[in-house]
Amino acid sequence: MFTHLSIHHPKPGQRDALIASMHRFGEALAGAPGLISVHTLHDPDEDVLVGLALWESEEAFRASVGLARAAVADDPFDDWEAEDVTGYRLTEV
Repeated sequence: MFTHLSIHHPKPGQRDALIASMHRFGEALAGAPGLISVHTLHDPDEDVLVGLALWESEEAFRASVGLARAAVADDPFDDWEAEDVTGYRLTEV
């Protein structure tokens, strides 16, 4: 299994716009070969958003992630994000 995890810090008043973008990212992957599931999660105590995508393999992720990135390519992340996104590409050990 391969996991793609991203942590987002929305600016005040921008959480809903960022959530909508994260949903578009996930929806663009619908039906992608090797995709297990995609989730947008919120930690209200820290006010962070977490994108979580589970894949059968890193190869499956790499083959389809461009579809998702294209779906949000024009989104104004500089207006929405309070700091750089932290992203992880995780494999089981």
